Amino acid sequence: MAFKPQSDGEEALSEINVTPLVDVMLVLVIILLVTAPLLTQSVNVNLPKTAETVANVTDQPLQLAIDAKAGLSLNKQPVTDLPALETLLQAELKKNKEIGLHLYVDKIVIYEKVAQVIAAVQHAGISKIAFVTVEQ
Repeated sequence: MAFKPQSDGEEALSEINVTPLVDVMLVLVIILLVTAPLLTQSVNVNLPKTAETVANVTDQPLQLAIDAKAGLSLNKQPVTDLPALETLLQAELKKNKEIGLHLYVDKIVIYEKVAQVIAAVQHAGISKIAFVTVEQ
């Protein structure tokens, strides 16, 4: 130990002995190295067979696209103007209250047109809007 006998003129020794801390940390590292391979092993289980399931197509989000010429299309069907878009979206919203919308915008479309379309979507009552991009 690192203790010195105290006399009247000497101060108390205030060093921290880190040897026990290092010992504990080494033991923890060894335990980790031993147990890590055990965690990666899998157990073979025979799972029961079930009937195939079909994805619910009615809950798919709407696809709204703005092309390079600022033309609108909803689910690949052309839309003439913003009021017509609002009425179509309100009709879709009546069918499904939790409907979402994916917005595809050409990169050369000006921001003003995008803002107008988003405002029309929000006026129609749809609040779930996702912007779709392409990764580089």
